[in-house]
Amino acid sequence: MRKLAWAARGISAATGALLLGALMVPSAAASGGPTPEPEHGKKKCGPVARHVSTAAAEYGVVYGTVFRLTTDRDGHAFLNDGRNPGVWIDLKAVPNAPKCVVDTALSITGVTSVGPQLDITLLSKSGVLYEARCTTSATPFSPTNLAGTCGVGFQAVQATPV
Repeated sequence: MRKLAWAARGISAATGALLLGALMVPSAAASGGPTPEPEHGKKKCGPVARHVSTAAAEYGVVYGTVFRLTTDRDGHAFLNDGRNPGVWIDLKAVPNAPKCVVDTALSITGVTSVGPQLDITLLSKSGVLYEARCTTSATPFSPTNLAGTCGVGFQAVQATPV
């Protein structure tokens, strides 16, 4: 009976050590790194909360224009140029757009020879920020011209801390 009690204690100690080791492993090492972005339209992304961002141009050929950026519950992001009422552009048209967007931000920065820049920032579900800088002009953004105004498209912000 003493041998059986000693064996039971040994198994309990080994199990406890194994569990403690599993709890001590950093989550990034345990998961193998960041999770890949889910595909558009697949339920792995949604439902997510809806978010809205706006920016108003205070100078240049787009003076007074309000730009709006929003997400839907499936993680898609859409842009509206106030000069093109009712037209919402799915940002997956812009190269390298994240597939599962959980938050948005817009700002208008530097002026080029054509017009100010519209900076679009998207936070993906995996915690990576993506930014695109699109050049505004006298022509409103539309689904057919937006990608061409955004240079290389969305780029991941290095060392995003979330």
